[in-house]
Amino acid sequence: MTRWTNWAGTVAVSPKRVHTPRDVEEVAAAVRSAASGGARVRARGSGHSFTAIAATEEDALDLGALTGISAADPETGTVTVRAGTTLRTLNRELDALGLAMTNLGDIDAQTIAGAISTGTHGTGARLGGLATQVTGLELVLADGSPVHCSAAENPELFAAARVGLGALGVLTAVTLRCEPAFVLHARERPEPLEEVLDGFTESALAEDHFEFYWFPYGRNALVKRNNRLPRGSVPEPLGRIRSFVDYEVTENFAFGALCRTGRAIPRLVTPLGRLSSALLSPREYSDYSHKVFVTKRSVRFVESEFAVPRESVTEVLTQLRALVPKLESPVAFPVEVRVTAADDIWLSTAYGRDSAYIAVHQFLGMSYREYFAAFAAIAGSVGGRPHWGKMHELDAEHLRARYPRFDDFLRVRKEVDPEKRFGNPYLDRVLG
Repeated sequence: MTRWTNWAGTVAVSPKRVHTPRDVEEVAAAVRSAASGGARVRARGSGHSFTAIAATEEDALDLGALTGISAADPETGTVTVRAGTTLRTLNRELDALGLAMTNLGDIDAQTIAGAISTGTHGTGARLGGLATQVTGLELVLADGSPVHCSAAENPELFAAARVGLGALGVLTAVTLRCEPAFVLHARERPEPLEEVLDGFTESALAEDHFEFYWFPYGRNALVKRNNRLPRGSVPEPLGRIRSFVDYEVTENFAFGALCRTGRAIPRLVTPLGRLSSALLSPREYSDYSHKVFVTKRSVRFVESEFAVPRESVTEVLTQLRALVPKLESPVAFPVEVRVTAADDIWLSTAYGRDSAYIAVHQFLGMSYREYFAAFAAIAGSVGGRPHWGKMHELDAEHLRARYPRFDDFLRVRKEVDPEKRFGNPYLDRVLG
């Protein structure tokens, strides 16, 4: 048995068998082999989910050999990529074709299959999550048969599988709607949190990509405004020294040192949080989109994130600010706030409503359960939906009330996987 852990170290399992398929036929053979032995099977990617969504003690499929772009049409921007391709690799290969994803999150370690299956998103009030850029999917179903779905072909399977939690089949390829590579102008600066919240709706609508980080115990938020420049604009990135100091030294080495100090001496977390907030500095630059969207993260943490109705963000932040000083254990990591547009994907956290995403974090090894549980209650009071790849304790009964198409998803699952061959304990909890 091979021990497997996720990025945050919150999940560790020892599957009985690990399959490493190199093509669709080998994926199908692995699924049939699991079925013949009465085993359940889960596909896994890079392990960047904080939940046990990819974990199994039975048969695991490692898709690390199914990588790279298999087809591309630069004229239409349509690209088909194998499921095990990381976003980092995809961005590099798209760049070579003069193409780019319309929107991305700030981490590129995930596989494309894992990212869309868990509802990964970036920020932008007029833009959806990564799954909204998907125009077609190829899956291997529980009986080992390959199937293709899109808005025109097997549309119900497509509506379910774009954020499918790995519950409907093994994704083997994803077709994406990309666009010509573009340059983003980035403006980042500290601003008083009260002013950020007062102008939240206006700012979210005014910028192509808007987000902010609030450092608990401090008065300031780090606000990021990223906007597209005209076609043909020449990037003006941060200089090598400034980039090294800002990202390697300040955001990773120095911040990691502060977190380790706070973990060792918890009473220092509050003054260190105030210091971090006070020392935030502005920067302005431009670069190709994926280089602006993505930020290197070497300081490890745990995370919980809920999507709430966009109009509820100030209410949730107000309650969260009142909560933090009352916690038994202090909070060492900032709170992140982003936005997306409504979509029509059944298990998308933005289904049917414009959303704000509020993510809470804690440094690895520090107490988080009280904090995350209280945050979940606050977000739940306004109908918050948890990110499928981030920590939460909700079960099918509670999730059904928050997703209008929840039972439609279960119906499609029963049609394509009646024995729940692709299940695991996490799916048993969230899907019933």
